[in-house]
Amino acid sequence: MRHARRFLLLFSLFFLLPVATHAAWWYWQPLAPDWRRADWSSAHLLPAATIEPEATIHVFAARVGRWRGIFAHHSWVVVKEANATAYTRFDVVGWGNPVRVNHREADGRWFGNVPELVAQVKGPAAEALIPRIRAAVKSYSYNSYGTYSAWPGPNSNSFVQHVLAEVPELHRALPPTAIGKDWRDDGLFAGLTPSRTGIQASLFGVAGVTLGWVEGVEINLLGLVAGLDIREPALKLPGWGRVGI
Repeated sequence: MRHARRFLLLFSLFFLLPVATHAAWWYWQPLAPDWRRADWSSAHLLPAATIEPEATIHVFAARVGRWRGIFAHHSWVVVKEANATAYTRFDVVGWGNPVRVNHREADGRWFGNVPELVAQVKGPAAEALIPRIRAAVKSYSYNSYGTYSAWPGPNSNSFVQHVLAEVPELHRALPPTAIGKDWRDDGLFAGLTPSRTGIQASLFGVAGVTLGWVEGVEINLLGLVAGLDIREPALKLPGWGRVGI
């Protein structure tokens, strides 16, 4: 009984309280009432492709729409080969065929929310990795109608996590609020983290533990993640996401 009380106390402190406070803050934000009236335009985070000749890779994440933004981000990958005149965006959505190419602006807002930059690679390093990213996109198994599941996955974040796992040289982790990133095909998983810098155990993406140099320390309960970023010191809080120290 004592252990149960301690667990409930810790769960309330590290999971429920952050979600509750972020929900209160989110309530007062100017949110689009539906997708039709949301702003999906470019956030002008990327220069025009025609004025940047070098190859580039970008991974973005933005809060999702309405009440779901309390908990979650949507993530996607953008690439541009050397001297290309346009960016190519890859992401997964929950309607129709999941995997989309150039579904929105490369650096577009998501339900009106400005994206944050998760990863960036430029120059020869990007040029070497882009073919592998394109191959990872093609190898994603859940690319047909009806295979998308918002929780616990596979969803948009499961897709980007797949790309990060196939190209660990990107050396970046998705935000702790990228619900679905810890979903695994075989349900029960124990092995290396996507970055290959640590270990991870996951139970159908709804519970698990991660310990890695890139991913940091994460405890996942019902898709909510609490923990620490070791490499770039920060707290990881459900709802709030990564809070730098």
